[in-house]
Amino acid sequence: MGRLSMPNFKFKQIKFPSGGREELALGLDIGSHAVKICHMVKTNKGGYKLLALGSSILPVGAVEDGTLQDPDVVAQSIATLINNLKIKQKKVAISISGYSVIVKKINLAVMEEHALEEYIQNEVGQYIPFDIEDVYLDYHDLKTNTEDYARTDVMLVAAKKEVIGGYLQMLESIGLRAVVVDVDGFALENAFEANFALDDNVALVDVGATKMSINIVSQGVSMLARDVVVGSRQLTERIQDRFGISTEDAEALKVGLVPAAEKQKELEEIFVSTCSQWALEIKKAIDLYNTNYPEAPLNKLVLSGGGARIKGLANFLKEEMGIAVELFNPFANVEVDPKKIDLAYLQYMSPEMAIATGLAIRPPEL
Repeated sequence: MGRLSMPNFKFKQIKFPSGGREELALGLDIGSHAVKICHMVKTNKGGYKLLALGSSILPVGAVEDGTLQDPDVVAQSIATLINNLKIKQKKVAISISGYSVIVKKINLAVMEEHALEEYIQNEVGQYIPFDIEDVYLDYHDLKTNTEDYARTDVMLVAAKKEVIGGYLQMLESIGLRAVVVDVDGFALENAFEANFALDDNVALVDVGATKMSINIVSQGVSMLARDVVVGSRQLTERIQDRFGISTEDAEALKVGLVPAAEKQKELEEIFVSTCSQWALEIKKAIDLYNTNYPEAPLNKLVLSGGGARIKGLANFLKEEMGIAVELFNPFANVEVDPKKIDLAYLQYMSPEMAIATGLAIRPPEL
C-alpha cells in the first residue's frame, strides 16, 4: 500500500510471513457501545496464541459516529479494562469508522508506483469530499489489470486528522501509543484472512451498536468496503419503547436470553421491520459487487459484531440474501489456554471480538 502524509500508520491489512516478530500490538476496538480488547502473541509455528480479551460497556454518547465525544470516560474505561486484564503492552492498534473516514475505489490507468503516488497526491481532491489538508491519505493498488486491460482498481482511504488526533491524545493520556490506525472493515478482513482460506468470495458484515461495516472480499482482495449508519441499538430501543422496559431487559429479549412469551408476535414485527432495513443495505452492497464482478459470485456472508448475537438474524439474512450465512469465530485457528481463558466466555464474545482480533494480529512496528 502506498504511503502519503501519514507515515507512521497504515490502513488495510498487513500480510507478514510466519517467521515474523512475536510481539504484536494490543488490539483495541473502540465502538459506540463498548471497548473491546484482544491481546495475542505470535507462536513459533507461525500461528497465534490468545493471551487476554475483554470488553467494557461505554455510556451512551461517549463515542458517536466514530468520534470521541467524552474522551476522559473512554480513556478511563480502557485503562480499567487493561488493568483488570493485567496487560503490560503499551503499543496498540486501533481502527476508525464513520463520517470521518472515506473508503473509495477508483479506476486508473496502470502506472509505476512513484507515478501512482504522485497522481494520488495531485488529484485526490476530486475523489473525496474533505479538504486535503485536513486528512491523512493512504491507498492500495489492487492490481486488477490484465494483459488486455491496462487499467487497475485502487482503494483510496482518507481519514480526518482531527478525529485521529483525538484518539491519539486520549490514548497518550493513559500511557498508550497507537502504532497502527486501520479501518474497521479492513481489520475485519484481516481477522478473517488469519483464520480461513482466501479462495472464497465472501461478504464480511459486522453489526455494531450504531453502524454496520460491510467488506466484500474476493480471493483475498477487498473489492468493496463501506460503513452504514444502522446498528443493533436501533432494535434495542424499539423493543424498549414498545414494551416500556429497561435497556437491560430489552437486550435480553433481543438476543433470546429470556423467553418472549406473550411478546412474541410484537417482537417479531419489530425484528422484521428493523432487520429488513439492514438486509436492504447489505443487498445494495452485494448487488453492486455482483454488477461489477459477475464472474465471481459470492459464496457466503460471514456475520460478526455484537449484533450477530440477535436471535434469528443469521437465518433472516440467509433467507433475504439467498446465500449461506455463518457466524464469524475469529479464534477458530488461535491457540487458547483453557486454564487462563474461560472457554464459555470466549465462545460468547467471539462474534463481537472480530475487529479487535484483526487489530491484535498486527506487528507493533511497521
